[in-house]
Amino acid sequence: MINQYFSRRRALQTASCGFGWLALSHLAQSVSAESQADDASFRLPARAKNVILCYMSGGVSHVDSFDPKPRLEREAGKPMPMKVERTQFNNNGNIFPCPFSFKQWGESGIPISSMFPHIAESADELAVIRSMTTTVNEHAQGNFAFHTGFPFIGHPSSGAWINYGLGTENENVPGYVVLKSGQSGVPHGGVGQWSSGYLPAEHQASIVDLDSEEPVPNIQPRELDDVQRRRMALIAEFDGKFSGRVQHNAQVEAAIRNYETAYRMQSAVPELCDLSQESESIHDLYGTRSSNTQTAGYARQCLLARRLVERGVRFVELTCLPQVPGGSQAPNPWDQHGGLEEGHRRMAQQVDQPIGGLLKDLKSRGLLDSTLVIWAGEFGRTPFSQGSNGRDHNPFGFSVWMAGGGIRGGVVHGATDEYGYHVIENKQTFYDLWATVLHQLGVDHEQLTFRYSGRDMRLTDVHGNVIQSVIS
Repeated sequence: MINQYFSRRRALQTASCGFGWLALSHLAQSVSAESQADDASFRLPARAKNVILCYMSGGVSHVDSFDPKPRLEREAGKPMPMKVERTQFNNNGNIFPCPFSFKQWGESGIPISSMFPHIAESADELAVIRSMTTTVNEHAQGNFAFHTGFPFIGHPSSGAWINYGLGTENENVPGYVVLKSGQSGVPHGGVGQWSSGYLPAEHQASIVDLDSEEPVPNIQPRELDDVQRRRMALIAEFDGKFSGRVQHNAQVEAAIRNYETAYRMQSAVPELCDLSQESESIHDLYGTRSSNTQTAGYARQCLLARRLVERGVRFVELTCLPQVPGGSQAPNPWDQHGGLEEGHRRMAQQVDQPIGGLLKDLKSRGLLDSTLVIWAGEFGRTPFSQGSNGRDHNPFGFSVWMAGGGIRGGVVHGATDEYGYHVIENKQTFYDLWATVLHQLGVDHEQLTFRYSGRDMRLTDVHGNVIQSVIS
């Protein structure tokens, strides 16, 4: 377990030089980033350094994307020949065939839906896991279960755990960043799914809105730098005295570190978010100037994600844009209980070229070897219809994929039945997914813990096994 009670910072704070001078010196000079992993007993050989999570909020239909089921076409319109489990709305119809075509891609021949022609061009980089499951069937609980391992608020997000365990490679930007653009919605459950929970506060996500005048609110200094430095020195001195009075409480120290990071971000963030520095060919690759505003918005996120991992940010999460700005589906835009063909087609047009461009760009720069890209949502969708042309939630078997970061490309792991309803081979959970991600980052998921409420908490709770077959 990491020792959160006595850190290098605490030792320095109690030294004779005085906290005020030390904090000002720390802020004014460029020093190497400090990892939170003072106790490295949980460390393993690492294949990856960074993670980019493309989160498909709402529940993508696996049988229409990465898990083709020809039987749905053959038996279209017939009743399901097996017990139908309780669904979210219980307005269940008959077998619903896939409205998209599938084609085998790459040397591996992985079948991928016609929704994703750009991602398909990188098929040989993908490890498609067709046997993911979850215990929840509702969006907010599903989002929390995916991000934190628990279906309710109060626990640290996966990005917070990774930032806590490994620290940041760049002290001028946060180690955990969530990207928004345009009308990107916060998935059901709210920002709590990106929180640090009971971990120190500096590990929670920093939200960056690319389309705002200030991507991070109030990041631009409002006074001359010399004035601000003197003000910061005075605040640092007060903070140090207060920290001493409360016996260097871990949460107080975390708040102080947040102030320090915010100071350094003032110069780093504007340059980082200035995508005009990129070449025209890169903008064309990602689609940042697409006439489809949703494609362009998501493309800006993907391009900034690459810029962030280049600068050492550990964990970057991207958010989808709603199909209709301000619409009721803003938090879960992949959630098509009706009109699935049109809705999924629109969402695929939003994310396909940008994610395909991201994979190609990372590979061309040699970054895919050290960057683990994850594509996932909170659950899948049923092989039978809801109403006439939608699908309800299906937690019993669905697909996610990973690429880069030491993951074997061009492989398919696990299987659902002939209807895509239940897992029949190599059943996996989100705990297994995060155990695998941590393993690739050089972290033993059973040893990365934090003492809270009388027990050693961890991202994978008391579960999780590394999915060995997808590791190269």
